[in-house]
Amino acid sequence: MLERRMWNEAAAAKPSAEERARSLLGGHGSRWAHVQGVAARAEELDVSEDVINAAWLHDIGYADQLRDTGMHAIDGALFLRREGWPPVICSLVARHTGAAFEAEERHLVEALDKFPDPPRELLDALTLCDLTVAPDGTESRISERLGEILARYPEGHPVHTAVRRSRPHLELACRRAIGALGLAEGWGLSAL
Repeated sequence: MLERRMWNEAAAAKPSAEERARSLLGGHGSRWAHVQGVAARAEELDVSEDVINAAWLHDIGYADQLRDTGMHAIDGALFLRREGWPPVICSLVARHTGAAFEAEERHLVEALDKFPDPPRELLDALTLCDLTVAPDGTESRISERLGEILARYPEGHPVHTAVRRSRPHLELACRRAIGALGLAEGWGLSAL
């Protein structure tokens, strides 16, 4: 009984995903706008609570104080693991939006492999949310968002190379999510 009460008190004291993201990214302008937009998209699509939490937390690894490996997905997941977040949320953050390709480019596959693959439908949903929100938090088509990322990073940069390589996989993940979420065909056409 005492253990359960202590666990409940610890869970109640833990900040929400939104609060944690705000504390780390609130002053990061467009990065914070993007995160808010991705979380709003997840809530709009009525995805699982795990995906909504991961949407709030997916880019926290960009916070200066969390930089360790230099790959935001892994750095964010490592922080979340230290804070005791559920393994599925840590894995969603670690592996979101083609992170496996970036880990290969950065020679960080071993670090990424410390986070198991989350359920594919959850990762697909998070990818869809991430790739349909522009850096300023506004709605974006998937092709435009991928083009924006490629334009932001110069050729030869690990992110540029990873996105170029992963593009077909990311588009397929988004198509699967659109189907799994039962979104209207027009929604999918406007997103892709």
